[in-house]
Formats: sequence, C-alpha cells, structure tokens
Amino acid sequence: MSTTDTPTTPGFEVDPVALTPLADARVDVELDTGDMILNLGPQHPATHGTLRLVVRLDGERVVAADPVIGYMHRGYEKLSEFRTYPQVTTLINRIDWLSSFANEVPFLEAAEKLMEVEAPPRAKYIRTILTELSRIATFLLFLGEMGLQVGALTPAFYGFRDREHILNLIEAVTGGRFHPNFNRIGGVKDDLPWGWLAECRSAMKIVFDACDVFEDLVLGNEIFAARCKGVGIIPAELGAAYGVSGSNLRASGVDWDLRRDGEPYLAYPDLDFKVWTHPDGDSFARYWVRLQETRESARMVLQCLDAMPGGAVMAKVPRIIKVPAGEIWVETENPLGQMGYYVVSKGATGPFRVKIRSASFSNVSILPWLLRGVFVPDIITILASLYFILGDIDR
Repeated sequence: MSTTDTPTTPGFEVDPVALTPLADARVDVELDTGDMILNLGPQHPATHGTLRLVVRLDGERVVAADPVIGYMHRGYEKLSEFRTYPQVTTLINRIDWLSSFANEVPFLEAAEKLMEVEAPPRAKYIRTILTELSRIATFLLFLGEMGLQVGALTPAFYGFRDREHILNLIEAVTGGRFHPNFNRIGGVKDDLPWGWLAECRSAMKIVFDACDVFEDLVLGNEIFAARCKGVGIIPAELGAAYGVSGSNLRASGVDWDLRRDGEPYLAYPDLDFKVWTHPDGDSFARYWVRLQETRESARMVLQCLDAMPGGAVMAKVPRIIKVPAGEIWVETENPLGQMGYYVVSKGATGPFRVKIRSASFSNVSILPWLLRGVFVPDIITILASLYFILGDIDR
C-alpha cells in the first residue's frame, strides 16, 4: 500500500476532511473562569480574635467582601443588667482588651453624673494618665504589628519590647497589666505608689525614642510606603457617614477628637495638646497619625505629672451604690475611636439597660466598600491599618 493511501476498514468509508491534523484547527472560544470565593479566617490576620472575611475575587482583584462577625459575641450589654455598677467595670474592661482602662472611664462617668458625684481633681488626673498610658500601649503594639502585616518582622519585636515599659507602669498602679479594674464610682481605688512619678517620666523618654525609631524604620522604608500609600483610601465624608472615628477618621483629614470637642471629662480641659490629622486617608496616613498621637499622648502624660494636684483620690459615696433613676449618654475618645455608653437606671444597684457604642464595630462597617477593587495583598494592609479589636466588635 502506498504511503499516500488512506487506510480503510472494509465496509467503512473515511472522510479525508475528518482527518485534518488538529494543529490546523482554529478554535475561537474565550474561557470563562468565573469568580472565586476566598475565605479569610475565621481569624484576625494578627490573631486578635475571630473574624471571617468572605471575599469574591476576579483573578487577584476583589469584587466583593463581606465581613462575618459574631464568632466571639459575649453579650456585655445584657450581662450588665445582672451586675451591680461596680461589677460592670470588671466586664467592660474586657471589650477592647488592649486598652482596658479606657473602657471603664465612660461608664463610670455616666454613673457619677446620674449620682451627681464628682471625682476629686487628683483622681481625675490619675485617670487621665492611665487612659493615655493605655493609648500609648495600644499604639505601640500597632506601630510594630502594622510592619509585620506587610512583611517586616523587626518592628513587631520593637513594639512589644517598648510596650512592656508602659504595661509595667499600669501594673505598678493597678495591679493588673491587661484588666486593671482600678476605677471606682467617685474616684480610683488607690493613690499612686511611691517613686512612680519619676519612673513614668523615664518611660515617656523611652516612648519618644521608640517613635523616632518607628519613623525611620517603618515610615522611612520604601517597601512599606509602596504597600500603603494610595491603598485603602477613606474619603472624609464617607468615613463619617459609616461611623468611622478616632485615628482612622482623623487620617482622612477630619479634625475631630472627643478629648477636645466633646463634653469635658477627666483632666483634658486643663491640657494643651494638638489633634493630628492627615489629608490622604490611606493606610500610610493612618499609620502616620497614630505615630504622632503616640508622641502627643506622652506629652499629655508629662503635663499631668507636672500639674498633679494633691488631696484625696475618692469622693464620699455610699457603701452600697444605688444610682438614681434616669438615663444618660456619655462618650469618650478611646484609643480605637469613639466609645459611648447609654445607661438607663431605675434606682437599683445595677443598670436597667446598657447600650455600648464601640469604635471597632463601626470602623469595620466600611470594609465592604473599602475592599472593593483592591488586590488580595492589599486586604491585609487595609485590615491592619484600620486596627480593630474583635472584642470591641463582638461585644
């Protein structure tokens, strides 16, 4: 048989066209891969709690993102109805566990206003110092952890190292590093220990030095700038509409701080401090603002140490606390943003109703809008820059 002959099977004729080599075939079909669903979590990228983020991707770009919260919901508002007023402070300092002392302040202020009790000036200054120390400790951790989220390990070690000095100060006064439970209706539990003021001054020098290091090591790093600049931009009007507050909103150029612009509380009316803002509203701006606010908090602590009044640390209050019937709303500038308590009393030893407005819950509400259109690596950068605590969300 010739090599040019077409093989046949007896009784079956083959169409030569059907034997055209496949390499000559032309297929004009566009493959539709569809979107991919990616689960981030359920965990926080920095293991600060349990968050699930359901992300729909078109390649490497986010089409939609849906935060799923509630994995560690603890029901503080309902639990508060079955506790006495002093017992509630044990609960609420576990909401934002990184800045526990600051959580106690607005609730105690609400109870004191309903009782028409005012803490002595020295107690107010001690509360202010411990609140700002909580802010410094919270931000030092952020300044290190933010670098870790974008791939730099060294800043995290520096953040934990420098934060220990602040936690030592808090522990020396309250006896607790994370959950001090030091506030009392009418003042604070104890006076400052001997030698503590001098130790606090020395620690503020460490804070200033730490901020200088982070400015050079992190903000001055071109890789960090490339990962953060122009990423996760929050327009000022949109951020305010979503309820974003604190450093996240000030990083979008909104000059608003409850320590200055809200109802006067603690010793803040006596202090001279600057409210830092940044016009860009991106992840880099949020880091920059918190770095400046860390320095500013250290300056405020030094002002309180210089002007520390003498006298008692507790006002005269009944042995058994009963808050007169009424209702009140008190909000303060917590490290993560606006923290508010709406307290309803019916004259009993515990609150009838408590509504808690936590900063992180409102800050993460903007995530579905903020993550739309970004790339996958930018998700972690944006989450880290918003700096939320899951206990502050699943309160």
